[in-house]
Amino acid sequence: MTKPLYTLTLHDAITGMRAGDFTSVELTQALLDRIAAVDRAVNAYLTVTPERALEQAAQADAARRQGADAPLLGIPMAIKDVLSTEGVRTTCGSRILENYMPPFTATAVQRLQRAGMVMLGKTNTDEFAMGSSTENSAYFTTRNPWDLSRVPGGSSGGSGAAVAAQATLAALGTDTGGSVRLPASYCGVVGLKPSYGRVSRYGLIAYGSSLDQIGVLAKTVQDAALVLQVMAGHDGNDSTSLDLPVPDYRAGLDRGVQGLRVGIPQEYFIEGIQPEVEAAVKTAVAHLENLGAQIVPITLPNTEKALPVYYLVATAEASANLSRYDGVRFGYSAGADSILENYRESRGRGFGAEVKRRIMLGTYALSAGYYDAYYLKAQQVRTLIKQDFETAFETVDVIASPVAPTTAFRIGEKSGDPLSMYLMDVFTITLNLAGICGISVPCGSDNQGMPIGLQLIGPHLGEEAILRAAHAYEQTTNWHTQWATPETANV
Repeated sequence: MTKPLYTLTLHDAITGMRAGDFTSVELTQALLDRIAAVDRAVNAYLTVTPERALEQAAQADAARRQGADAPLLGIPMAIKDVLSTEGVRTTCGSRILENYMPPFTATAVQRLQRAGMVMLGKTNTDEFAMGSSTENSAYFTTRNPWDLSRVPGGSSGGSGAAVAAQATLAALGTDTGGSVRLPASYCGVVGLKPSYGRVSRYGLIAYGSSLDQIGVLAKTVQDAALVLQVMAGHDGNDSTSLDLPVPDYRAGLDRGVQGLRVGIPQEYFIEGIQPEVEAAVKTAVAHLENLGAQIVPITLPNTEKALPVYYLVATAEASANLSRYDGVRFGYSAGADSILENYRESRGRGFGAEVKRRIMLGTYALSAGYYDAYYLKAQQVRTLIKQDFETAFETVDVIASPVAPTTAFRIGEKSGDPLSMYLMDVFTITLNLAGICGISVPCGSDNQGMPIGLQLIGPHLGEEAILRAAHAYEQTTNWHTQWATPETANV
């Protein structure tokens, strides 16, 4: 029996279309049918664009008949709803942007479109990407395709769930403190966070400008490498975008890990970690060693300071970035009589509880008399965290760790305890503070069948090393071949 088209990897789909086995229209329709079949249960998409997708697919098929062969020609993908898309609603999971239609498209999305990508729609997100579970979306909670009573991770939970439910071939996400890697781990897919500056953020609606990075969620490491290849590179519209050559990320995937030095940080195997997570990650490390990698114990001594540093820096930047939503220029307006009252009412009604919490924390940290004690001190300690990684990468090529302390938790389980929720990011936020790259690759499951991710961390612009290690692990294990069945998952 022929496999349904929606089950293909991105590379298999490209091969099939090039061989004439099926068209982009047929592939796109198969994925739209899949979305219709499973997304009522999963809630991965905020907006589906079937007419636009089929039109783009038809254009891709016509271009292929005329000899075109762009890297993603005819490939259906999903886009996290914090990336601007001209003519398609972009809400950031917030009521304050409920009817916002951007007048332009984000550079990363533009590059995918120029490479032939077909856009299926926009995926759900924690409001303004602030969250670890996608429960903070103003519209609905996305559910984990492996168990519909559990969260998919966040904030790119819609993208992670869409890939895991095989309702897209790949998806863009964003990662400010783990928001690509956490959904990848919870949903059993690949999640790649590039180095700061490697991918243009022009058109990404900002949360924390010194932390945000656009990443990709995909079925395989090879697929993630291809999407990064298309997106990466300098963009004059983003002053933080690096004007450096982009390597061929797929060229070194098959080099294996013989002689690769893999660091194991003692600070990432902490008290309270779920035993099955620790066991799965340590088994994965042993597997890398069997493949020829050299395992090196390391220390990252300032790790314990990362959580307070992150939640000072991120909230301060959020306070500044979200001040633009004033009920005057764009977005929701309460229509109050006075400017001050309209400002207060528009933001009060338009923002959800978690966004308000982070704005208040950030405003406090930046306020007169507290700036030096909180924000400035956090930036100083951030430098120490960055130096920890720089020192470690003098002796190792990549670092291996868990992605999260636990597997996916139940919806509502941590909603009333923000600190417990924030602790889910303890192994991921350090990478954003240091501006380095990381990838999550499936490496096991717990006794409830919930996926576990292995995090591989590289130095700044070290994507080639982590992709190489992740691909070697993936291709010699079978975790990436196991898929959720949301149509029969527990509720």
